[in-house]
Amino acid sequence: MADPLHQFQIQKIVELPTVEVAGIPIDLSITNSVLAMMIGTGAVLLFFLFATARTAIIPGRMQVMAEGLFGLIDDLAESIIGDEGRHFFPFIFTLFLFILSLNLVGMTTYFTATSQLAVTAALAVLTIGTVIVVGFARNGLGFFKLFVPSGVPWWILPLIVVIEIVSFLMRPITLSLRLFGNMVGGHIVMKVFAGFVVALAGLGIGGVIGAVLPLLSVVALTALEFLVAYLQAFVFAVLTCVYLNDVVNLGHH
Repeated sequence: MADPLHQFQIQKIVELPTVEVAGIPIDLSITNSVLAMMIGTGAVLLFFLFATARTAIIPGRMQVMAEGLFGLIDDLAESIIGDEGRHFFPFIFTLFLFILSLNLVGMTTYFTATSQLAVTAALAVLTIGTVIVVGFARNGLGFFKLFVPSGVPWWILPLIVVIEIVSFLMRPITLSLRLFGNMVGGHIVMKVFAGFVVALAGLGIGGVIGAVLPLLSVVALTALEFLVAYLQAFVFAVLTCVYLNDVVNLGHH
């Protein structure tokens, strides 16, 4: 049976020189992870290029899909953040489409970039970094009110402040691990069951009959994994809206 972890191995596709930035060597080579992100980004751009090329009052299939995705995230941002959500819609929509495209690329054609902790961690740090910048830009030092909930008795307030700070610092960790864990776990399970099908089919007629059950399991898991690919992108967008709402509407915290 093939190693189920082999599918996550980083391999260089195009060898490029290593450069140093502030004394830190950075390898500019294009890996399968980078190529998957390029494919995902290109697919999104092409999709919206064709979807908006011939807009009509009576939309076609691609226009309906594009408008549906647009409306989904627009309504999400407005429902969580309020009227100010429109200001952050481009950022949230880009995150959602990028993660969704990477998940789908991994399910259909190539490498799953979101199975790499470095990728999910970078997205999480970008999100929390944006929250911090927006928090200070809109509230100044009042940003620290985020860690001091109102209505808390004074004698328990120091403990609550510590808990709030730790909770905030854990946000990028939970964001990255949630996406990473779901994509890795699902792909490993699919690979294991697919290995059962191949191994049993090689045992003869009896093995072929016995391979029917794991084959049906692979089909069901594949459908489930497509759902997970969408849900993980959507959950990431939801949490981004929630975190932005904390600093945008800090006065209601």
